[in-house]
Amino acid sequence: MLRAALSTTLETTSFEGLGERYEGKVRDNYSTSDGRRTIVVTDRISAFDRVIGTLPFKGQVLNRIACWWFDQSKAVAPNHMLRLVDPAVIEVVECQPLAVEMIVRAYLTGVTSTSVWTHYKQGARVFCGHKLPDGLRENEKLPKPILTPSTKAAKGGHDVSASREEILAMGQITAADFDAAAEMSMALFAFGQKLCHERGLILVDTKYEFGRTPDGRIVVIDEIHTPDSSRFWFEGTYGERMARGERPDSFDKEYVRRWLSAQGFSGDGPIPVIPDDVRIEAASRYIETYETITGEPFVPDTSSPIERIRRNLRL
Repeated sequence: MLRAALSTTLETTSFEGLGERYEGKVRDNYSTSDGRRTIVVTDRISAFDRVIGTLPFKGQVLNRIACWWFDQSKAVAPNHMLRLVDPAVIEVVECQPLAVEMIVRAYLTGVTSTSVWTHYKQGARVFCGHKLPDGLRENEKLPKPILTPSTKAAKGGHDVSASREEILAMGQITAADFDAAAEMSMALFAFGQKLCHERGLILVDTKYEFGRTPDGRIVVIDEIHTPDSSRFWFEGTYGERMARGERPDSFDKEYVRRWLSAQGFSGDGPIPVIPDDVRIEAASRYIETYETITGEPFVPDTSSPIERIRRNLRL
C-alpha cells in the first residue's frame, strides 16, 4: 500500500475560490472573509526548517491525529478546530498567531541546532533561562519538564531558542500573552504525558503554537502531539536501551532527521534525495504513532487526493 502511494502523494494545492492562500512548510492555508480558515495538511515533510520531500498518507495521519488530540484536550486548553472536512483537511477559526512557539522538553535529547542536547554537549548549562545540572547523559530525563520558547522564523529561515526575558525583549509578544500560552503549554504537556504513559509511550518533547481569536481569546492552533510536533519513545524499552548506551526506540520525525544527519545534511545546502525505503519506513512510523495513541486502526483514503478534497470541499 505505502509503496504504491509513493507516486501519488499530496505535495501542493491551489484551490481557487477557497480563500486567500498561504503556504507553510507542511500546510496549505486558505482564509476567508468570514473568519474561517481551511487548512489542507499535505504530505510534505520538513526537517531542519526545510521541506525535504513527501511521505505517503502523512497529511491524513497528521490531520486525523491532531483532530483527535484537539477533541481530547479541549477541556485543558481551547483550540481553533471547527470541523474535520476531509481526512487531510480541517476547518478552523481564523486566528492571529502569537509570535512565539512554545516548546516543552522533558528529556536531554535532539539533533538540531535548537535542541537542548546540542547545547548541553557543547558545555552550556543554562538553556533558555533554565539551569541544567552537570553529569547528565544524552536522552536522560531532565529533573522536570522545561519550557524553551522559540522565535517563529519565516519560511526558509531558522527558529532560535530563547528565554522568556529574551523573547519579551524582542517586543513581539506581551508578557500577559506569553504567560497565558506558557501556562496552557505546561498543562497540555502534562495531559499528553499522562495519556501517552497509558499507551506505553513517553512524550519526550513537543511544540505548541497559539493564536488570538477575533473575540480576543488565546487558543491552540496548528497541531498538537503529532509526529511532526512531538517526539515519542517506547516506555517499555527505554530503561534497558539507556543501560546499554543505545538510543531509545522512537517513531516520530526523528528517524528522518537522523537519516539526513547521517548524509551530512543539517539544514543548509542541497537536500539529499530520500530513498523510497526510507520514505516507506518513515510513513510506517507515522501510522504506528496514530494507531498507538488513538487505539484506532489507520485506514487511509487511497483515492486521488486533489479530486477527493475538491469533492469534500464542494468546489
